[in-house]
Amino acid sequence: MTTTAPLYGWYGDDFTGATDTLAVLAQAGLRSMLFMGVPSAEALAAAGPLDAVGIAGAARAMPPEAMRAEMSAVGRFFEKLAPPVLHYKVCSTFDSAPHVGNIACGIQTLHPFVNNRWVPIVGGQPSLGRYCAFSNLFAAAGTGGAVHRIDRHPTMRQHPVTPMGEADLRLHLARQGLDGITALHYPLYDATNDTDTTTTVALDAALQALLAHGAAAHAMAPTLLDLTTPGQLATVGRLLWQQSQHARLLAVGSSAVAQALVAHWGKPASTATAPLAPANGPVLAWAGSLSPLTAAQVQAATAYHRIAVDAQRLCSDTAYAQGLQDALCAGLQSGQNVLAFTGPTDGAPLAAAASSTDVAQASADLITRVVQARAEHGAPLRRIGIAGGDTSSHAVQALQLLGLSYKTTVCPGVTLSSAHSADPSRHGLELMLKGGQMGGADLFERLLGTA
Repeated sequence: MTTTAPLYGWYGDDFTGATDTLAVLAQAGLRSMLFMGVPSAEALAAAGPLDAVGIAGAARAMPPEAMRAEMSAVGRFFEKLAPPVLHYKVCSTFDSAPHVGNIACGIQTLHPFVNNRWVPIVGGQPSLGRYCAFSNLFAAAGTGGAVHRIDRHPTMRQHPVTPMGEADLRLHLARQGLDGITALHYPLYDATNDTDTTTTVALDAALQALLAHGAAAHAMAPTLLDLTTPGQLATVGRLLWQQSQHARLLAVGSSAVAQALVAHWGKPASTATAPLAPANGPVLAWAGSLSPLTAAQVQAATAYHRIAVDAQRLCSDTAYAQGLQDALCAGLQSGQNVLAFTGPTDGAPLAAAASSTDVAQASADLITRVVQARAEHGAPLRRIGIAGGDTSSHAVQALQLLGLSYKTTVCPGVTLSSAHSADPSRHGLELMLKGGQMGGADLFERLLGTA
């Protein structure tokens, strides 16, 4: 691998998804680092030679104006770094809306910083139970759960911030302002591989026809790619890599973008996932997601002292927040694993009493104060788990970390990362960040490393 320009750059629109892409690349043997914001030249140099450079962001929870401000700086950074592929990593369920986490806005912001008209949008991730067929997205309800069309998914159809009311991703993104979307559907490439000349030529010709069609009408050419089986990854990856060799490419989608390129490069996981070692001291966990799956995970976490958090009071009552901090610290001081949660535990959906952004920020501030208090007490925390994309993003920002490197995988789609920090008490801190739809019921128990 080159020691100058990396092969791959990625921007994650939330921190949980950004760590999933980090895991895919690191497991393939690529030297990878995920930075917490655009790194300085000094921070980038200190990381050493890298094959893949990532930036974790919070665009998924932002209105368009804030997205453009954050992502323009990201685009300028990657334009200078010049990886052949720039991956705009979005949630595997594509949940977004015109007013928040607008994927079309993100594409339009990043695209001027590459020089390839084609914008492939990879629509599935079979490893997580996400399938895109004829442009329609389907998703499992939890790990190994029943598969639903996304607009009929029991959780995603009633997401408290970005409910999914349209399964055809072409229509979903067009409603956010992305014009001219074409599609390559999976029957065209289901059986193709780099040695299947007939089907490869047909697929390449179909792509060229799409790129030629409407070339004068659109400054970019977004194309939705189906993904229904792991066997299709290498074919998708070949298309992406082939086009990126002509001009630097913006690719959009979940970690399947990284999986596709890794499959094309012939770089499967270089080693088996290392087993998760037992935590060095008590574990702090925080469940900020309102999903029924996270509720089931909280219920199953019998090895923790569980503390229910009133989200409204956390945001508005300083004395209440201080009392929570004291209770969390007391539990950890006594050697207990502690799990605080802001959502219900009966599996019923619940809208937050305060705005989701306010709850996530208040949660992040409290987590940071607990981390600092334990360090000042001479017993710094060594492992933390956070459920909820917005909460994870705000918490990592509040902890003021420099970056994350891959440690191990807790379960599919859930990564344990190791923190890089100028603060010795936070350097090496192990962080599990997970979205509301990820993991099995025993996730928090697995985090302890004793299973």
